[in-house]
Order: sequence, then structure tokens, then C-alpha cells
Amino acid sequence: MAVQGTTADAFKSLKEILQSNLDNGEEIGAALYVSYNGEPVVDIWGGYADEKRTRPWTEDTIVNVWSTTKNITALAALILADRGLLDLDAPVAKYWPEFAANGKEKVLVRHVLSHTSGVSGWDQPFEYSDIYDLEKSTARLAAQAPWWEPGTAPGYHAVNYGHLVGEIV
Repeated sequence: MAVQGTTADAFKSLKEILQSNLDNGEEIGAALYVSYNGEPVVDIWGGYADEKRTRPWTEDTIVNVWSTTKNITALAALILADRGLLDLDAPVAKYWPEFAANGKEKVLVRHVLSHTSGVSGWDQPFEYSDIYDLEKSTARLAAQAPWWEPGTAPGYHAVNYGHLVGEIV
């Protein structure tokens, strides 16, 4: 399946590399978009959107990018901190008062950003479909106790990082 899309002349090799990776099986499907000074210089896609290779990867294929969004989420918070609009050493409850419940009053913004808040997930039972109900999922995070003393140990906020930072910012 041929790679589709466009590249500026200086980036034509990226299209060739993606084609090679698809041809030799290193990739099933992928897309790449790069802009420079606000102008698109790479906008390519190709291959398949599923492992069985039944759905072609199109210009509009939606994919889960998993934890790469944590970088952007943290960057948004840090931009606010840089502008003096968010205090990294303030308790989360300064921005999200309900979060102070059940022993979390000492959780700082920096604890959430650094995955040391003690709230690295939801207390069970919890259905993954509940993640998409922001009101329910954030209310549960606000109500539960931390799993350890905030700031004393790391615990990857694999799924709830965006929920926590989203309520802060």
C-alpha cells in the first residue's frame, strides 16, 4: 500500500522511509504531520489501521496515542506556572477544593505533575467506561484517600493524570 500525502522537498526522504517501513513490515500503518513556522512540511500516512490489515490507514484515521498526551498536559500546567497563574507548591485543593477530602489536603500540584500524589488510580471497584464520565471520575478521585503519603513515593498516573491535571488547570 503506497504512502499518501505530501512533503516539502527537504522532507521527501521521510515519505520514502515510511514506505520502506511499511513494505518491510516494521510498521503496519502510521501517519506523520510536521509543521515549520506554521506551514505544513510533512503530511503523510499509509499502511493499515488494524493488525489484520483490513482497514486502510487514511488521512483521517484516529489512533490512541496513550501517554504522549501527558507531556502536553504537563506543558500546559507549566506554562500557567511560568505565567504566575499556577503555583506548583500550592495544595491541589487551592484550585480544586473538593480534592482536599479524605487526607489529600497536603497533595501539592507538583506531586500530581511528578506522579507522587498518592492518587495514581481509582479505588476499586471501577469500570474503565467510567473514565469517560468526567464528573463521576473526578468526583471519585476527589473523594478517595491517597494510597500513600503524598510526595514520598512515585506511582505512575497511567490513566488518571489528565483527570487530575484537568481539574487543577
